[in-house]
Amino acid sequence: MKRTIWQNLTPLEQEALLRRPALAADDRLRREVADILSQVRSDGDAALIRLARQLDDVEVSDLLVSAGEFGEAESSLRPSDRAAIRAAAANISAFHRAQLPEPLSVETTPGVTCERLIRPIASVGLYVPAGSAPLPSTALMLGVPASLAGCPTRVLCSPPRSDGRVDPAVLYAAGVCGISTVVRAGGAQAIAAMAYGTETVPRVDKLFGPGNAWVTEAKEQAAADPRGAARDLPAGPSEVLVIADEMAEPAFVAADLLSQAEHGIDSQVILLTPGERLLDKVLAEIETQTQKLSRREIVRQSLANSRAILVRDLATAVEVSNRYAPEHLILQIEHPRRVLDQVVAAGSVFLGPWAPETVGDYCSGTNHVLPTYGFARAYSGLGVTDFLRTMTVQSLTEDGLRTVGPIAEQLAALEGLDAHGQAVRKRLEALA
Repeated sequence: MKRTIWQNLTPLEQEALLRRPALAADDRLRREVADILSQVRSDGDAALIRLARQLDDVEVSDLLVSAGEFGEAESSLRPSDRAAIRAAAANISAFHRAQLPEPLSVETTPGVTCERLIRPIASVGLYVPAGSAPLPSTALMLGVPASLAGCPTRVLCSPPRSDGRVDPAVLYAAGVCGISTVVRAGGAQAIAAMAYGTETVPRVDKLFGPGNAWVTEAKEQAAADPRGAARDLPAGPSEVLVIADEMAEPAFVAADLLSQAEHGIDSQVILLTPGERLLDKVLAEIETQTQKLSRREIVRQSLANSRAILVRDLATAVEVSNRYAPEHLILQIEHPRRVLDQVVAAGSVFLGPWAPETVGDYCSGTNHVLPTYGFARAYSGLGVTDFLRTMTVQSLTEDGLRTVGPIAEQLAALEGLDAHGQAVRKRLEALA
């Protein structure tokens, strides 16, 4: 990790230090993703099978996972694996069920009632990556809130393994969430299938789930196309920022940084601390712990884009963190709640020494689909409300129209919209 003293940098140098690794969304990627979307729109299932062979070197015959495969997946997992998935699902469900909004009704003026009604999104597409590691946790993070929201159609796509099957843990997690439509397709072609529909894959209204640059670009293009589907939230490579003081345990801090660095070579981890001795100990721990990791080559490349920053005090650390707006923020300080009110931009926050980011990834109950790449300044992490939509209703009595009608007429006149005013005036004249 690059070691830097924050206060010794110029404003431009500080800005450069917090810059993320460049996203791989160049013109060539955009063109190739557009071509994939076009192939799937034109050729449907045949394109999915062809692209699986060309891009992933996997032979796929039946795109849909059969009921028998769900059973085989369950049988192939150890009882402890199944228990862990069910326990995580229960915690995620408990937290997300509490987020379900209530309809409301307000009489804004006597005789004028305004309501907000809540409806589930009719059809949703859930993308679960399975690149260098399958992610059953993502199936839970998407499937549980979609189920709680009551979305009638839920389609899950996940890349097949070399044997043409979807990872059994992903299948079991999907089953726990009540999802029966699982498609063996990955990458941009899976997004295209859900956004536009094929002979086998239902077309959906909104797309959810993380993915690589191809998946992200496909979601972007599909969301910009009136024929496509909406998307959940913008995201880039995974990241964590740790604020630590001298009371922090160096081994814990190092482990938290490494847990995100192992996601991929474009992941970024940042340490902010006012303690020079702690910084030295953490860097030493990172070197020691990295040597024992199975993904250490990925970790080393990720650490090359990462930062260990010495700051003047904790207030400066929080200020820098808000500028960076991390996906995950860990406060490994003596009294983390004392600074929590000052945190204004982070996807998910972890307080104190006993809250590793890992539990948020898997089983604490919060959602791990979060805004990255600085989007936490304006976007929130995924929740059950993302699978719902609201619509407003208004009803007026005769007296209610007599009260607000003249107001509407006056505003219509100010805007020069005669027909708007006439729609009110005709009714008021009928009541005279």
